[in-house]
Amino acid sequence: MTKRTRIFIGILVAYAAGVAFLMYRQLGDIDPRYRESAEESLVETAQLLAALVEHASPDGALHADTLGPVFRTAYSRRFNALIYGVEKTRIEVRATVVDRAGRVVFDSRGAALGADHSRWRDVSLALRGDYGARTTTDIEGDPSTAVMYVAVPVHDTSAAGGGAIIGAVSVGKPVQSFGQFVEAARRKTLQLGATSVIAVLLLVVILSVWLVRPFGLIADYVAYVRSQRSFSLPRLGRRALGVLGAAYDEMRDALAGRNYVADYVQTLTHEVKGPLSAIRGAAELLQEPMPDADRARFAANIARETARIQALVDRMMELTMLESRRSLDAAAPVALRPLVDELAAGFAAAARARGVTLVVTPGAAEPVVDGDAFLLQRAIANLIDNALDFSPSGSTVTIEVVGGRRSCDVVVRDAGPGIPEYAEGKVFEKFYSLARPATAKKSTGLGLSFVREIAELHHGRITLKNAPGGGAVATLSLPLGSDLD
Repeated sequence: MTKRTRIFIGILVAYAAGVAFLMYRQLGDIDPRYRESAEESLVETAQLLAALVEHASPDGALHADTLGPVFRTAYSRRFNALIYGVEKTRIEVRATVVDRAGRVVFDSRGAALGADHSRWRDVSLALRGDYGARTTTDIEGDPSTAVMYVAVPVHDTSAAGGGAIIGAVSVGKPVQSFGQFVEAARRKTLQLGATSVIAVLLLVVILSVWLVRPFGLIADYVAYVRSQRSFSLPRLGRRALGVLGAAYDEMRDALAGRNYVADYVQTLTHEVKGPLSAIRGAAELLQEPMPDADRARFAANIARETARIQALVDRMMELTMLESRRSLDAAAPVALRPLVDELAAGFAAAARARGVTLVVTPGAAEPVVDGDAFLLQRAIANLIDNALDFSPSGSTVTIEVVGGRRSCDVVVRDAGPGIPEYAEGKVFEKFYSLARPATAKKSTGLGLSFVREIAELHHGRITLKNAPGGGAVATLSLPLGSDLD
């Protein structure tokens, strides 16, 4: 089972367990909440009926006859009320009035008139002046006939009575009348839970596609921490921020649906163009008469450039993972000056074919950076090739390696037309390209964006600006040694 599948199943099981627990608690909580709401309404109804009975008994004697016509009229009423999807057509509230001995003197349904209700919990508590409630089935053993009752006392409101309790009013409501609301709520909750699980299932399928790499990045960071010889909190913090930034970039790229295959096919085409130009230039010169030493040198150039193309093909799989990787798998010390000298020698033939002089400025510093020599070679080669494309015949392209205390710069200057004002903020965008002065043709527009990605992978940066005296200056800045972390 792959890591992605395990993560997918793990997230799905965790979510399903959480939803199941939440729904279990929610479904179990629906019935009590509806019962509480119904009981609160019954309390108010009982108090209202008790006030009516007290108003009809000014002499201290219990008179409940006035309730009879009210309930008969209410029971005969027919209506149609749609309450949250549940239809209600009749009144189901029932009421009884008992005297101080607990004997029924009024029953809204007429079934219990004269019965002794003093044994019922709600009535006995109300006759003592307390609040009483109970749930009793009309038919013993049949829970579907359960009725919820609440009872409140009736007081003597006459001047001589002193507020003594002369009876009680008990109001009841069949549990089935609000039970249909409970069932409707349960159905909606189950539907919502099922919909949520399906939606999250689809979301997890999408997330599992790109969630594996953040775990890999964390594992890389843990391995990095273990490999450190000394503990440096600022360095570890910078590395942690880099890991989080890489994870965010990866998520952004995945959600944006970047077409890696198309991008890198274009990149490969762009990268092969330089070596092919050098091979073509050397081959053309070999067709002319020349000393054996020059012929051997140009043949060596062809072999070297062919090897460069082979290296490009061999490393294509690594290039396809450049953006998704977001971190160097194994950084190694890279001396920049020998790298620049080797590139300059490789581009010498192409520069001569264009009538351009390629010069590497000597310097005392020998900066060394931690990184991938192949990727750095490709980045600097892109800058040189770009400078040659925009340099007019008879001009000079200068390459300089400038070392600093914490970083070093590879500076490539040309004497071309420079960057137009409208293009200054777009030169690093993918597929954005300017027409070459010599051919008026545009490139694929991937070279500089490729350089920017390599610079960011090495925690560096790339800039391209107009030089004060004309032309353009490309600067690849890289941190030195341990400053990479």
